[in-house]
Amino acid sequence: MIKAKTDKPEGSRSRAQIIALFIALIVFIMLLFANFAYLNTQANYDKQYIGHAGELRVLSQRIAKNATEAAAGKAAAFKLLSDARNDFAQRWGYLKKGDPSTGLPPAPSTVRPEMRAVQLDWERLLKNTDAILSSEQTVLSLHQVAATLAETVPQLQVEYEKVVETLLQRGAPATQVAVAQRQTLLAERILGAVNTVLSGDENSQQAADAFGRDAARFGLVLNGMLQGNAALKISQVEDRDARARLTEISELFEFVSGSVDEILETSPQLFKVRESATNIFTLSQTLLDEASQLASRFENLAGGRNTGTIGGYVLALLALMSIILIGLVMVRETNRQLRETAEKNERNQNAIMRLLDEIEDLADGDLTVTASVTEDFTGTIADSINYSVDQLRDLVATINLTAGQVAAAVQETQATAMHLAQASEHQAQQICEASTAINDMARSIDQVSANAAESSAVAERSVEIANKGNEVVHNTIHGMDNIREQIQDTAKRIKRLGESSQEIGDIVSLIDDIADQTNILALNAAIQASMAGDAGRGFAVVADEVQRLAERSSAATRQIETLVRAIQADTNEAVISMEQTTTEVVRGARLAQDAGVALEEIEGVSKILAALIQSISNAAQQQTSSAGQISLTMNVIQQITTQTSSGSTATAESIGNLAKMASQLRRSVSGFTLPAKSADNA
Repeated sequence: MIKAKTDKPEGSRSRAQIIALFIALIVFIMLLFANFAYLNTQANYDKQYIGHAGELRVLSQRIAKNATEAAAGKAAAFKLLSDARNDFAQRWGYLKKGDPSTGLPPAPSTVRPEMRAVQLDWERLLKNTDAILSSEQTVLSLHQVAATLAETVPQLQVEYEKVVETLLQRGAPATQVAVAQRQTLLAERILGAVNTVLSGDENSQQAADAFGRDAARFGLVLNGMLQGNAALKISQVEDRDARARLTEISELFEFVSGSVDEILETSPQLFKVRESATNIFTLSQTLLDEASQLASRFENLAGGRNTGTIGGYVLALLALMSIILIGLVMVRETNRQLRETAEKNERNQNAIMRLLDEIEDLADGDLTVTASVTEDFTGTIADSINYSVDQLRDLVATINLTAGQVAAAVQETQATAMHLAQASEHQAQQICEASTAINDMARSIDQVSANAAESSAVAERSVEIANKGNEVVHNTIHGMDNIREQIQDTAKRIKRLGESSQEIGDIVSLIDDIADQTNILALNAAIQASMAGDAGRGFAVVADEVQRLAERSSAATRQIETLVRAIQADTNEAVISMEQTTTEVVRGARLAQDAGVALEEIEGVSKILAALIQSISNAAQQQTSSAGQISLTMNVIQQITTQTSSGSTATAESIGNLAKMASQLRRSVSGFTLPAKSADNA
């Protein structure tokens, strides 16, 4: 035991050493990972620095190329030049101020000299680039004008050559032919001056002035050939074909004359654009070399970080040494623990053998045994065994006492169980009779429910019939209303027919008056014809015919008047009949409406009756369900009573078995030896 105590400080010291070594190992590993992360981050930064510097080299040449093409009038080059400028400015900004999106910091201070050189040339290149981009519209417009002139001037030359041929064929004066030929050469000079202006070299300003003078000269000569010019000693061309071509030339020349001012105004700006493009080309070469030096400087920075790599190796070596030391300390601690365990096992083995010797008689049922309690690990076991023996003594004594009490109680319980079984059988018979009566009542209630359901169906059928009758009455009323409206409409038309017949009577009266007047006129004509003698015989014949026609008209008029009066009488009778019919229809509609009200009352009463019958049917069905449920419950109670009777019989048998088991229990504990006091109590 003393040795074990002296070994505790040694074990604590070993654990402290292991913990310290583990802490050192964790620190070394964390430093190793931190060093690796730092080197990896710096390598990533160096890669981005080198990438941006390399792109600056490419962009410097791209800017020079696009600037030259833009100055030459290519529209797409301006967009490319702007993109290259913006890309260069963005990447240069990353090197100067860092890139927040990727976490790239500004370039280290060790490359400041190289960056300062690039900055100076970049500012000059940016200034020239902006000058070109700001003149985009001017340059494109001027080149567009030049392209149009390049198409127009050759047409002027061709037309003037045709004018020369026409003048030669028509025998025009030699001075006119010479002037026309000089116009061809002058057009060539105009085109050459425009090309010189577009080239943007040192002669572009002089070429622009020459272009203005030549264009003005060309216009004056052309106007002189058309209208004459005494100051220039140019006579007017008289030939019609030549004048037609000169007119066409004048129309073509309007664009040339209109472009003179624009070319003269924009040629200095174009010269500046050309100069800026030349400066950009020169600066791009210098910027290329400086960007190359900057990229090389970044590559040298990446190669100069060997200290971090060596530090990583040192940290890895220290971590490995910590692992080795931890292993050595753990092996030493394990060997020490093995020695202590062997010594402890030997002491425990001796204590176990001593305890087994003391409790050997306990296996034979001797409860008087007491184990010795020592300081060994078996001391606790011995104490527990002594406690268990004490409890076992009490248990055996209690079993002996309880077995006697159980035997006495079992006899009383068995008699009670037999009496309970007999009572359960009698109860089962009573329940069976009650269940039969309830089943008969359920069948009667079910018959009542069926009759109520049938009555409910009949009542619902009555409701449907009353409803259909109500619909028929409503349809009848609607039909009578339609008939009444049609009769009233017919009466109105018959009235209008009577009014029309009255008008016909008036017209017939008028015709009758006309016939009477015609008859009178015919008599007068006959009298006048008879007075005329032989000269009026022909007219007398006509007068007779007119008189007969008047008499026939009068007779026909009287017949029409008779018919009209008959029509008016029939019309009045029809109107009266229609009014009587309308009255009867209204009366029939009222009767039908009263019948509809009565049918609605019948329908309401039938619905109430159907609801009451349905309620009776539902109540009967509910009583039927309740009676069935009661019957099922009585059957369950009967089954439970039967089971109770069977259980009571089984209980009586089990109680008999329990008495036997109590006797067996007393015999089973009789083998234990108790102290004298415990035995007396038992």
